[in-house]
Amino acid sequence: MSAFIYATTRTPFGKFKGALAGVRTDDLAAGVIEALLVGTPGLEPAAIEEVVWGNSNGTGEDNRNIGRMAALLAGLPTSVPANTVNRLCGSSLDAAIIGSRQIKSGDADIVLVGGVESMTRAPWVLPKPANGFPASDITALSTTIGWRQINPRMPEEWTVSLGEANEQLQERFRITRERQDEFAVRSHLLAAKAWDEGFYDDLVVPFAGMTRDEGVRSDSSVEKLAGLKPVFRPDGTITAGNASPLSDGASAVLLGSEQAAERIGRAPIARIAGCGAFALDPQDFGYAPVDAANRALARAGIDWSQIGGVELNEAFAVQSLVCVDAWLEQGLQDPELVNQKGGAIALGHPLGASGGRILGTLAKVLRERGARWGVAAICIGVGQGLAVVLENPEASA
Repeated sequence: MSAFIYATTRTPFGKFKGALAGVRTDDLAAGVIEALLVGTPGLEPAAIEEVVWGNSNGTGEDNRNIGRMAALLAGLPTSVPANTVNRLCGSSLDAAIIGSRQIKSGDADIVLVGGVESMTRAPWVLPKPANGFPASDITALSTTIGWRQINPRMPEEWTVSLGEANEQLQERFRITRERQDEFAVRSHLLAAKAWDEGFYDDLVVPFAGMTRDEGVRSDSSVEKLAGLKPVFRPDGTITAGNASPLSDGASAVLLGSEQAAERIGRAPIARIAGCGAFALDPQDFGYAPVDAANRALARAGIDWSQIGGVELNEAFAVQSLVCVDAWLEQGLQDPELVNQKGGAIALGHPLGASGGRILGTLAKVLRERGARWGVAAICIGVGQGLAVVLENPEASA
């Protein structure tokens, strides 16, 4: 049995402390579920057999099981069960993989998956003291991104910041600052062009007064980015301009079996043909999508020469370039097949929502191009990567 994508939607992605800063995380998630249901009027909500939701920060307003909270707030029947998945940046892509397995195994016929993150509203946390009134100071830790309360038994090389890890990656693969800035500018210009041409109009639902992704800069240029200072090393290459920004947003994807089409009221837009996960040393996380994608391709029974579109989440320009370079050596035909409508450097990267975004974009790119096969891939902190191969049903004959 196969699992299919029937519908996708997402909110516009907001800047850190931007237009979505006043929206609770559970309300973001509920809003995108409501939007997907409105856009799928033939589907009876009670027919959804499971909600699988991605979220990187379970503290604060995420309220631990945000999948269940969002389902209830969105008005789904209380009989619809819900689960929350945390694989950091890969959370909503992992949710889609889990949902597809439920369908393939016959455990469910229709599964709603997605993810959410408010990096603006992620709370500060304090370690709970062993005694009620400690005499020393206690430091509040931001849960927005990165390591916190590190176990001292972890090797130091594993626990470097995400930025330092990518500076190490650029040293290893000799990815220049100029290449990174050029890649970042490409992301902004392609994203702006895609928005102007209406590509995202039916993929993104207006939310909280926003109609477009907040971080896209149509006037971006290599000259402007060249003036930015490195963030993680005084002599480094990574800047605020060639890395993904902190973001807020949510995405949702409706999965079903082939037989579910009648109950959903529409034909599927993509088939999930193969999935892959890969892990390596934590500091090398940016390279993990390379082999995650290769595993997904092998399970789909195809190779890179057959791929007509790639959506790679742009955590950093350097790790994106390293992955693309590797795939070109392995048979990908053209680097321009990657992120044809812009990527996370421009659009934003709300951790728990990005996997759903790249699935929805890839499915539409394949239909637009008339291509049969595509890859969605994402790197994940602490040394992991995930990938999904999609097949376009309209081009599969």
